[in-house]
Amino acid sequence: FSYCRHNLRCFSSSVLTHIFCFDFPHLFFSSPFQACGDPKAKPSYLVDKNLESAVKFIVRKFPAVETRNNNQQLAQLQKEKSEILKNLALYYFTFVDVMEFKDHVCELLNTIDACQVFFDITVNFDLTKNYLDLVVTYTTLMIILSRIEERKAIIGLYNYAHEMTHGASDREYPRLGQMIVDYENPLKKMMEEFVPHGKVGNALISLQMVYPRRNLSADQWRNAQLLSLISAPSTMLNPAQSDTMPCEYLSLDTMEKWIVFGFILCHAVLNSDAAALSLWKLALQSSTCLCLFRDEVFHIHKAAEDLFVNIRGYNKRINDIRECKEQALGSMHRERRKFLRSALKELATVLADQPGLLGPKALFVFMALSFARDEIIWLLRHADNIQKKSTDDFIDKHIAELIFYMEELRAHVRKYGPVMQRYYVQYLSGFDAVVLNELVQNLSVCPEDESIIMSSFVNTMTSLSVKQGNPSFSKILRNSSSDNMAKAYTSVSKASLGIADHKELGKMMNTIIFHTKMVDSLVEMLVETSDLSIFCFYSRAFEKMFQQCLELPSQSRHSICFPLLCTHFMSCTHELCPEERHHIGDRSLSLCNMFLDEMAKQARNLITDICTEQCTLSDQLLPKHCAKTISQAVNKKSKKATGKKGEPEREKPGVESMRKNRLLVTNLDKLHTALSELCFSINYVPNLVVWEHTFTPREYLTSHLEIRFTKSIVGMTMYNQATQEIAKPSELLTSVRAYMTVLQSIENYVTIDITRVFNNVLLQQTQHLDSHGEPTITSLYTNWYLETLLRQVSNGHIAYFPAMKAFVNLPTENELTFNAEEYSDISEMRSLSELLGPYGMKFLSESLMWHISSQVAELKKLVVENMEVLTQMRTSFDKPDHMAALFKKLTSVDSVLKRMTIIGVILSFRSLAQEALRDVLSCHIPFLVSSVEDFKDHIPRETDMKVAMNVYELSSAAGLPCEIDPALVVALSSQKKNISPEEEYKIACLLMVFVAVSLPTLASNVMSQYSPAIEGHCNNIHCLAKAINQIAAALFTIHKGSIEDRLKEFLALASSSLLKIGQETDKMTTRNRESVYLLLDMIVQESPFLTMDLLESCFPYVLLRNAYHAVYKQSISANA
Repeated sequence: FSYCRHNLRCFSSSVLTHIFCFDFPHLFFSSPFQACGDPKAKPSYLVDKNLESAVKFIVRKFPAVETRNNNQQLAQLQKEKSEILKNLALYYFTFVDVMEFKDHVCELLNTIDACQVFFDITVNFDLTKNYLDLVVTYTTLMIILSRIEERKAIIGLYNYAHEMTHGASDREYPRLGQMIVDYENPLKKMMEEFVPHGKVGNALISLQMVYPRRNLSADQWRNAQLLSLISAPSTMLNPAQSDTMPCEYLSLDTMEKWIVFGFILCHAVLNSDAAALSLWKLALQSSTCLCLFRDEVFHIHKAAEDLFVNIRGYNKRINDIRECKEQALGSMHRERRKFLRSALKELATVLADQPGLLGPKALFVFMALSFARDEIIWLLRHADNIQKKSTDDFIDKHIAELIFYMEELRAHVRKYGPVMQRYYVQYLSGFDAVVLNELVQNLSVCPEDESIIMSSFVNTMTSLSVKQGNPSFSKILRNSSSDNMAKAYTSVSKASLGIADHKELGKMMNTIIFHTKMVDSLVEMLVETSDLSIFCFYSRAFEKMFQQCLELPSQSRHSICFPLLCTHFMSCTHELCPEERHHIGDRSLSLCNMFLDEMAKQARNLITDICTEQCTLSDQLLPKHCAKTISQAVNKKSKKATGKKGEPEREKPGVESMRKNRLLVTNLDKLHTALSELCFSINYVPNLVVWEHTFTPREYLTSHLEIRFTKSIVGMTMYNQATQEIAKPSELLTSVRAYMTVLQSIENYVTIDITRVFNNVLLQQTQHLDSHGEPTITSLYTNWYLETLLRQVSNGHIAYFPAMKAFVNLPTENELTFNAEEYSDISEMRSLSELLGPYGMKFLSESLMWHISSQVAELKKLVVENMEVLTQMRTSFDKPDHMAALFKKLTSVDSVLKRMTIIGVILSFRSLAQEALRDVLSCHIPFLVSSVEDFKDHIPRETDMKVAMNVYELSSAAGLPCEIDPALVVALSSQKKNISPEEEYKIACLLMVFVAVSLPTLASNVMSQYSPAIEGHCNNIHCLAKAINQIAAALFTIHKGSIEDRLKEFLALASSSLLKIGQETDKMTTRNRESVYLLLDMIVQESPFLTMDLLESCFPYVLLRNAYHAVYKQSISANA
């Protein structure tokens, strides 16, 4: 039944080729001739300044250019003739193809006139449609040809080069040149050509029952309940029928082009036939411009008026044109689009619920698609080419909704195609075959050939069954050769069985053709009725519509239609113009990518705004904001005056959720509504294929959320490098959790894995730099704690209070800009551990250890400077006088203690961080932490040190304290060693000696007083206990020495040195003697290698007891 491929076999094969391949000349123009219009793509010879005079001369003398007598003007072309011949061949022979096409069309039109072919759109639809398309295509082609400004230059240059090369002009040049001259005003020339072709008028007049019915107003459509499936529920299952099935979804734009161009060429019929004049006026009122090819348009009224003004007796027609121009407003089309939006929405909704209705109501679907496509193209064309009288008529902010419902209907047809095929296979065999057989039997005259053809029709349809499967019956329909000639035979005037006398048979055949298309040509039908690839050539308008759609929250749910339209673009390409595929394909990909990216950005911005609102609400719940509320409550209870009179009472958190009226809409409500609408669009299709590339809209959103989440987390730290300000970890954690809560709610709108976003972003934040090389919260907080907080500790402005497990500001002249306690107490450190995770805390530890390593390196230098003295002191600790003399020879004693104190402070901070990490992990993974802890606690003493260090490393990563700090061991062992291991070991031993003999000097420092309230010293010397134990354990693990023996040696030296200050009589030297004594107890308490018994053997416990008594007594008296 695909007879339209063969139904003109009665004509010559060459003519047949052109009537059914009428779109090929358009494709010829799509590449070389569009290049002429693009300044960048023009042939270089047309823009070369050196050849400008020669080109102008050729154009002026075209087509008769005398090359022999004009050597001076054309001399510059001599050198370029071979290149001109080569590079302009494609352009020149395209013009030749146009000329040959024109010749074939003229021959075909004459043949049709000679055969007296009968044309009626309601009877032999395909033949009439192809005939009118041929006329319009021919007209369009010649108009476009006349618009190519460089046509004379290209043809003349090529011919000159040909003559200079071969000694004679190209054989096609005389005819081609004459055609170019003749068709300077193409419509005027063609009006003369079409005088004998009266069949055009006959074919157009057959539209009088079709075009007015398609060109109704929205009110008339609404009154007729057009396209409604539920207006008559009792007939919902009845198949949609019409005597003119193909005409019901025939493009209005196509019919208008037939009417306008047809009646311009055959204008005489306007004066003789009222029906023709009525069609002409109706078409002039409907549009002001028509599409010639892609974005090339034809302004109807001006062109028609210019043509008719020179024809005598056409004043009335000119007045008709002017009247119609005034009436050609966009309000009718605006109302149509408004009606179609609701009609298509209803149709799509019903079919989504009951897809079985696609069978009987398929005609409604294709009518809806065609109607909507016509209105969209009309708006696109007129909005871009008309000087707007009424802006509202040419700007439709709801156009996306109409396109969306078109795409929804297209999706239903593609999805439920098999349902439609099964329905129409049964319809063809069970109904159409029976009706056609009756019509054939009732024919009064039916010659043998026609009888054979009709019998073939009936037999083919009767033999169809669902069991055959789609490929089989499609093949049967396509391979029936006899049925393809029926319409052609019967449309010729001398045919025995004239279709003009048996119109019912023709109409039935049209219906059968529609039904067969429902079986094997659904994709082609979708392209025919709903292809919107023209948007490819209106990129600016396309992007503007998209932006308008995003700006209007109620329309953003339909924004996915714009990427879906990009899938149409490849349908405007053709196999005969392959070079255009890449250009159009790239455009479709770039536009689709841009649309999806903008949609994701818009959704991301909405989500960010919601997160900002939620973070603000979460911030209101922070403990710091309750102080004022508590103060007001206390003052109210004690009846004290609170603040200024008339000061508004602060709103409590949660007030925003209390509403007196449902109509009250907050900003957060608006954001959620806009987000849900946009997310519907992003979630509408899982993926879409554009030019063999698959796009996944959800991945765009995921990618943007990852980027924004990363930037937001870093931004919420509020780190200011200039002032060294940063957000408290607990506040940042609250904001991040609020942000994550909002992001998790996105899964209610879009099917995305938000956990993947969290994993990608938060894991990157545990590293020093993220995937883009930007600093993370790990690097920011590590830098702040090291360079700001711990540096102020070293400067004496902050002290570590073991009792509070926090660093606290000390009263100084220059107050710090931050409160150290608010950044280092246990809750803040736990929040920091939550944010940075084990990886981030490991990086923090490594950074701390790097600083310790640099301090140890400096300490070793000091030891080397005093090596000789320290070596003697190591063996003379039992000789007090000799020790005193040697001590006076030591240099940089204060520096050693200060650096060891700094190490102790850093280790104390790390101890807080590790404890917080352990607490956090115990909440998240208690079973794993307990297993690691059990593993660490049961390492046999005889275990190899390498194995033990591996266990310690695992334990340290879980925040568990270890006898030997693996991170410190790694940091110290990575130091450059320019001396032998024996020397390194000796230096490590002497370092401990240096520290031990230097301890007594601390007693003279006024800041060395022990405070029982903080369980430490204000100058942080209590941190020496941790420093001494950790450094000793690490150094002697590296040098494979006995940690216990070296610490015993240290304890002996330290106790001996401290006992000496008991004999001192200078009060300034011994002012804080008791406070320094307590260091020995702290060192032993801190050490896993030393015991109190060992301390008792070196330092009498009674001195420690008296020291504790003295410092507590002193503290009480100071407080009093």
